[in-house]
Amino acid sequence: MEAMTIKQFIQNKLNLSIDGGNLPFPVHQKSFKKNEILTGLGEIERKVYFIVSGIAEINIFKDGDNRIVDFYFPNNFVCALTSFLLQEPSEAELVALTDLETEYLNYDDAQKAYQTSLLANQLGRKLVEEAYLVKFQREKDFLTKTADVRYLELMKARPDLLKQLPVHKIAEYLGIHPESLSRIRKAIIS
Repeated sequence: MEAMTIKQFIQNKLNLSIDGGNLPFPVHQKSFKKNEILTGLGEIERKVYFIVSGIAEINIFKDGDNRIVDFYFPNNFVCALTSFLLQEPSEAELVALTDLETEYLNYDDAQKAYQTSLLANQLGRKLVEEAYLVKFQREKDFLTKTADVRYLELMKARPDLLKQLPVHKIAEYLGIHPESLSRIRKAIIS
């Protein structure tokens, strides 16, 4: 998949029309190094990032353990969404898993654009709807499917993930220990 800019994503992926060719908000660029934190625990999220290249993850911490909420690849928007929407300290951490090239828009610019732009409102609605659907599906999968089934579905849906990430990250994402993932992988190969 070819990397896009926010503007290209809005036009090509969301099929939204950009009046006059200009976005209703300024777009900024920022690079992050591998393992650099984009949004830390307790910070108020003030940006929505669009990944041009690289991989990011959102983590939460429970009882001293890191839990991966999700991975984000090129041509995806990402932020600590609850913090962004409520403007409260984040309970999640957004981290660059690889070197990362992003475009982003600021919270204040988005709020101003919502006041005057149908495009900004359509974009905001589509992104929140998509985030909800992804979250609901992930919760449903954890409640109704075994780790074996979740891994098989991950292999089918996101083979890029399995090639690019270490086994312990995939195990964290599935909510299992790396040893359990090794047993699942051996059973599949057998």
